[in-house]
Amino acid sequence: MFAVYASAPDAEKPLSALAQGERPDPEIPDGWAEVEVRAASLNMHDVFTLRGVGIKADRFPMILGCDGAGLLDDGTEVVIHGVVPSPGWAGDETLDPRRTLLSEKHPGTMAQRVAIPARNAVPKPEGISFAEGACMGTAWLTAYRMLFVKSGLRPGQTTLVQGASGGVATALVALGSAAGMRVWVTGSSEEKRALALELGADQAFEPGARLPERVDAVFETVGGATWSHSLKSLKPGGTVVIAGATSGDATAAELQRIFFLQLRVAGSTMGTRDELEDLLAFCALEDIRPLIGAELALESAREGFEAMLEGRTAGKIVFTR
Repeated sequence: MFAVYASAPDAEKPLSALAQGERPDPEIPDGWAEVEVRAASLNMHDVFTLRGVGIKADRFPMILGCDGAGLLDDGTEVVIHGVVPSPGWAGDETLDPRRTLLSEKHPGTMAQRVAIPARNAVPKPEGISFAEGACMGTAWLTAYRMLFVKSGLRPGQTTLVQGASGGVATALVALGSAAGMRVWVTGSSEEKRALALELGADQAFEPGARLPERVDAVFETVGGATWSHSLKSLKPGGTVVIAGATSGDATAAELQRIFFLQLRVAGSTMGTRDELEDLLAFCALEDIRPLIGAELALESAREGFEAMLEGRTAGKIVFTR
């Protein structure tokens, strides 16, 4: 079958590890199902895989992709939940220390077909397209968990989203706005700030800008470049929810500010299968759809990877067949 895969890790030149061509058909263990993939979305996780981060060297070559949507053998339309718990694990799969994502231990979704645990096939609502469904499993699920599970926010409260144009950030804007929260964002360019306003943000600011008032919660995926601004932007007793650090770790934790203002720091990783089902239902109910910045044929995957590495993203990049 045709697939896009990482041939070998290359930390310095990840695109040199990007390959496409024929790969073996998936094996279907007991309790698993095969999905005919109609769409798969691109995440920074795929770039990390090309660099050899989070994957053992003996796992290469590895089919990329932890998100997707497609058809089961019986024709059921599904969205793929990419978190694979260890055998026998019960409870929140994101807390399983031996969990993996598709494309770490098991081949990923950037292929004609993929094998997944049967439970990880979540029914796709009729009004959501395959391309839109393929955006939900990582970026949108991460945003949903940050907002509705970790933040403690209520409708009417104010939040700040750092870094306005990425997949998680655009999802936070759309979901937060639909849930009745006042959503502020920062963006590194006028174009990115304008995009956030179009998606429902109430105000958009330059990175590090002084805000009109302090906020109830900050959603942080940027890391070192915005960490100090995030803490300074919080009300006493406020919360910062962290789901990434694309600019690297913060050089100072600012512990004095955290304890004196009684700030809450919450980590958040991906989401559960049940949370994905709830996310899909919420999006269908409120007519919310992910922003797709580029939809490309799977055979043109390199173009999408180049755009991500060069920062030419406005929403999600999706590969379709």
